[in-house]
Amino acid sequence: MEHIVRLDSRKEAALQSIAEKFVATHKGDAMKALKEMIVLNGRLQEQLDAAKTSRRGNRLI
Repeated sequence: MEHIVRLDSRKEAALQSIAEKFVATHKGDAMKALKEMIVLNGRLQEQLDAAKTSRRGNRLI
């Protein structure tokens, strides 16, 4: 999982702002926010994988 994302300063500032708001919704608990983000990303990955599988199935017909 070695994918490095490079952001310009404007995108970095926007990402920082969003991250701060996300941590704030978890009452400042960065570890809790990180754990939730991991869970959310896992769910999104599962949905993407399911969509890819269903599209592959449609092409076989």
